[in-house]
Amino acid sequence: MIQVLIIEDDPMVAKFNGMYVDKVPGFALAGTADGVEAGWEILQSRKIDLVLLDVYMANKNGLDLLVDARKANLAVDVIVVSSANDHASVQTALRYGAVDYLIKPFDFERFREALMRYKYRCIHIRKEGIQQKELDALFHQGGGNQGWAGESLPKGITKETFLRVLREINKLEGWFSTAELAELTGISRVSLRKYLRFLEENNTLLSDVSYQGNGRPLQQYKLSAEGLDYVLSILHKRNKVPVE
Repeated sequence: MIQVLIIEDDPMVAKFNGMYVDKVPGFALAGTADGVEAGWEILQSRKIDLVLLDVYMANKNGLDLLVDARKANLAVDVIVVSSANDHASVQTALRYGAVDYLIKPFDFERFREALMRYKYRCIHIRKEGIQQKELDALFHQGGGNQGWAGESLPKGITKETFLRVLREINKLEGWFSTAELAELTGISRVSLRKYLRFLEENNTLLSDVSYQGNGRPLQQYKLSAEGLDYVLSILHKRNKVPVE
């Protein structure tokens, strides 16, 4: 589980953000702090993976904690969650490595998108033998999938089926086979292969071959970090295809 610390001086906001964290699979709320000093003490004493950090707080600017964490080389990531939308705050967050920036108010779908994007980023970074394609997706998110929304789908791929496939893929964690996806979608394996091939060619899916106990090869797929961004953006824009 990814351990999350919320640093927020508004108790009601902290409570709601904590409820949001609990709704996202793979994340656990490790604690809350009402200011930078209290948050820093927790970071020094406990293993925290991700901080949800407010900027405007009564005693100190939240971004000071981000700067101090980088100077101290703490192994923690930060998502800024704040009403601060001024140039200086955004620039500081970017320069010191914030992985996302949510401007209040925001909805749960955007919050979930930020956490799921971070989760897949962690999966790829922590694996041994990371491939160049995966690094490209992590460092250039959103660059490879532009311009291939449902309006420009190739022949043989329908928009409604495409969206159904994306919705089911979004629910899966880690590697999956054509058979597993066929069971979820109710689409034949033969038809699914067209969609999987298309998603692989556009860097949305990574593929690999594993060998079963009988020695037969099994083709498997999983979302790339870049692909996750695109899938979430498509599902979020389509009201009739809700983000689960």
